[in-house]
Amino acid sequence: MAQFTGTHVLITGGGSGIGLACAKLFLEAGATVAIAGRDQKKLDDSARRLGGGERIVSFAADVADPDQATRMVQAVETKFGKIDILVNNAGTNIKDRSFRQLTPEIWQKLIRTNLDGAFYCIHAAFPGMLARTNGLIININSIAGKRATPLGGLAYAASKFGMTALGIGLGAEEKDSGIRVTNIYPGEVDTPILEFRPTPVTDEHRQRILKPEDIARGVLYVASQPPHVSIPELIIKPVSQAYV
Repeated sequence: MAQFTGTHVLITGGGSGIGLACAKLFLEAGATVAIAGRDQKKLDDSARRLGGGERIVSFAADVADPDQATRMVQAVETKFGKIDILVNNAGTNIKDRSFRQLTPEIWQKLIRTNLDGAFYCIHAAFPGMLARTNGLIININSIAGKRATPLGGLAYAASKFGMTALGIGLGAEEKDSGIRVTNIYPGEVDTPILEFRPTPVTDEHRQRILKPEDIARGVLYVASQPPHVSIPELIIKPVSQAYV
């Protein structure tokens, strides 16, 4: 029997990059997976490529909208009966990242997508997990949530620092309820978000950095731990990237 047979997983930002890689590994390990994102066609195309038959479904939602996030979580719970693992992976960035370039509109866009979106999904999935006294929430954060460097930009770092506090604080509050929370902090990863870099990323640079599968393996490692084991934080970075 596959390790995650009978486990139901919801992955936001699941149509590409890290989310798609997580969906692939969970499916291979026997889980039932829902991938979510804003583009239904992209999600459907990704689901078809993954295979998995009835064990893979997709739901379109903008997690920055609390009503859409709630409806999406409720739809997954209706389809699966429960959500055992929530992977908060949806996120974005912008090209004009310095403080001098920021506007209130850009600031709000990043906070709403990267931080508020994670909160809305957790808030919607939490009651079911609490009722069962069991659940795992994995937040795909960023090294920018530990180090506010110019690489990610100030607004992105602020959203990710907030995500850090959300995960650590929730895990501390719920340590006796059976709900575990893990923040994973990837360094540079070769995903579509690189398209928003101020300076184009070369092929040589892409070869040196992490691949989505590297983070997905970390997600499955966290998810494979027994219920009495909690991993609050996990940093994964390419060897070539400094962590200072």
